[in-house]
Amino acid sequence: MHAASYGLICVLSIGVAVYALVSYALFPLGASVHPDMRATFELHRIGIYSHVFAAAVALLLGPLQFSRRLRTAHPALHRVSGRIYLVAGVCVGGLAGLYMAMFAYGGIVSSIGFALLALAWLYTGARAYAAARARQFRAHRAWMVRNFALAFAAVTLRIELGLAFAAGLPFESVYPLVAWVSWVPNLVAAEMFLRGNP
Repeated sequence: MHAASYGLICVLSIGVAVYALVSYALFPLGASVHPDMRATFELHRIGIYSHVFAAAVALLLGPLQFSRRLRTAHPALHRVSGRIYLVAGVCVGGLAGLYMAMFAYGGIVSSIGFALLALAWLYTGARAYAAARARQFRAHRAWMVRNFALAFAAVTLRIELGLAFAAGLPFESVYPLVAWVSWVPNLVAAEMFLRGNP
C-alpha cells in the first residue's frame, strides 16, 4: 500500500474513533445522531455504548496491525495489540452491532444490512485468528485486510451521510442505503487489493 493511502486510512480511522469517543463519553447519549434514533439508543444504552467504544478500539488499533515496521521490530506488540483488536474491538463490537442491528433506523433493509456487516466482521475476525494460530500468515493477512475493511465501514458511513446531507437528500431515504454501501464497496475494494497484492 502506498504511504499516502496508508496515512489517509490512519488519519480517517483515528479521527472517527476520537469523534466517537468524545461524542459518547462527554455528551448525552444520542446527541450526535438523528433525533429519531435517540429513543432507540436510550432503550439500548449498553448495546450502543458497547458497540461504539469497541469499534473505536478497532479503528485505533487496526491500522497499526498493517505496519510492517511494527511487525518486524516489535512482533510481541503486534501479537498483543492484535488480540486486543480482535477481542475488545471485533468480538465485542460485532456482537453489540449484531444486537443493535435489530433496532436499526430504516426498518428491515437497514437491519439486514447492519446485521450482515456484523456477521461478516465477526467471521473474518475468527478466520484471521485461526490462521494466525495455525501460523498461516499469508491467510492471516488476507483475512485481516477483509476484517479491517469492514471495520472501516464506521468511516465510510459517516462520509456517505455527510455527502448525502450536503446534497440535501432526505435522511430517512438515505440511511437504509448507507447500511449497505458503507461496507459492501469496502469489502470489494479489499478483495481487489488482495488480488493485486497476493
